[in-house]
Amino acid sequence: MTERSGEVTVGQATGRGTVLTWGFWDWAGASFNAVILTFVFSVYLTDKVGKELPGGISASAWLGWALGAAGLVVALTAPVAGQWFDATARRKLALGILTTVTVLLMAAMFFVKDDYHYLWVGLLLLAIGSASFELSHVPYFAMLRQVSTPANVGRVSGFGWSMGYFGGIILLLISYVGFIAGKGDNRGLLGVPIEDGLNIRLVAVLAAVWFAGFAVPLFLFVPEVPRTDADPGAAVRGRAFLSSYRVLFRDVRELWRTDRRTVGFLLASAVFRDGLAGVFTFGAILAVKVYGIADADVLLFGIAANVVAALGALVGGRFDDRTGPKAVIVASLLGMIVCGSFLLVLSGPLMFWIFGLLLTVFVGPAQASARSFLARVSPPGREGQMFGLYATTGRAVSFLAPTLFGFFVWAFDAERAGIVGLLLVLVVGLMLLLPVRGDDLGDR
Repeated sequence: MTERSGEVTVGQATGRGTVLTWGFWDWAGASFNAVILTFVFSVYLTDKVGKELPGGISASAWLGWALGAAGLVVALTAPVAGQWFDATARRKLALGILTTVTVLLMAAMFFVKDDYHYLWVGLLLLAIGSASFELSHVPYFAMLRQVSTPANVGRVSGFGWSMGYFGGIILLLISYVGFIAGKGDNRGLLGVPIEDGLNIRLVAVLAAVWFAGFAVPLFLFVPEVPRTDADPGAAVRGRAFLSSYRVLFRDVRELWRTDRRTVGFLLASAVFRDGLAGVFTFGAILAVKVYGIADADVLLFGIAANVVAALGALVGGRFDDRTGPKAVIVASLLGMIVCGSFLLVLSGPLMFWIFGLLLTVFVGPAQASARSFLARVSPPGREGQMFGLYATTGRAVSFLAPTLFGFFVWAFDAERAGIVGLLLVLVVGLMLLLPVRGDDLGDR
């Protein structure tokens, strides 16, 4: 099934091979999310490189501010970048440039030695890399309509999201077994020296090679979107990037007048996606400080959580195409709220493993179906602009989960109380989503 507006073809390349090559970019990009941003390099910066940092500000605080600055850049540039990619028919070119920049920055992290004088270099590389990586999702998400049809967009989105989870799992295992496991001056099966953080720096290089290698199939086999002049602002977008801001404000006003469902969904998804991010951000802290999970077992739980989230995304994609993405998101948020409520009153490692994994089952479907929802309602030829707004609205409220988590921990002087803050964000996101119409977005 295809749709046309001008020359834009939706579902122009929907064979299994094309979908697989598109999904391999998710698999490749997991190297940045899992290794660089979450589990390995950011921890190395705060716990090793910046451990002896003089002054009253910790390396963790500097890391938060650096990533916050990167988020501001994304928020300001994502929507106009997306519409520019659409109008100039350069989604794949833009994705290629942003991917290359991210890979080069990851490789450059090899030069960040275990010395606080290198902290600023590491923070700069991580911040710029975070911005380029998140911006790369704008053209990548927009390609979802190119590799799917209205009948299978949910399955394709869920498949891509699960590929990202599985890619992160495998690379984390390789990194841990090969470079990190063990004690002493040499680590992992490869016996890599830990002096100057060499083992972690080599993991960053491995992650860069992983990203570059597995991203290549998309650029070889997924076609570029054709240029379209169906939108009267396209000519402006094609001439000058900065002039796109004027077009953006015009389009947002038009969107508010003509399609308030999309506006409502962008607002609701920004809130509940921040709650989803908060679950992963603070999960490790809660595991150790509240439920007594050993430090060495946190990575194992993280791997298990990614596995069940990936399986959940695959199954959720099937239901997405049958019932529509809204039903999947609502069910997922309800499931997370219920599991989180149990965790609020239960204790012990076993209870955390049981209800923590049950909770993460619902994370994958919620993320994948949110992407599917927006892909279904985006006007043909303007997917990049819509996903640019998607990135911007998400960044605009990204303070909610961390702030509420911290507030409840402070107010009750207990890390467990932070769960209440995360649950509140999920509940508010669910309440905002319920009025958004989604009954016409299932199989058709």
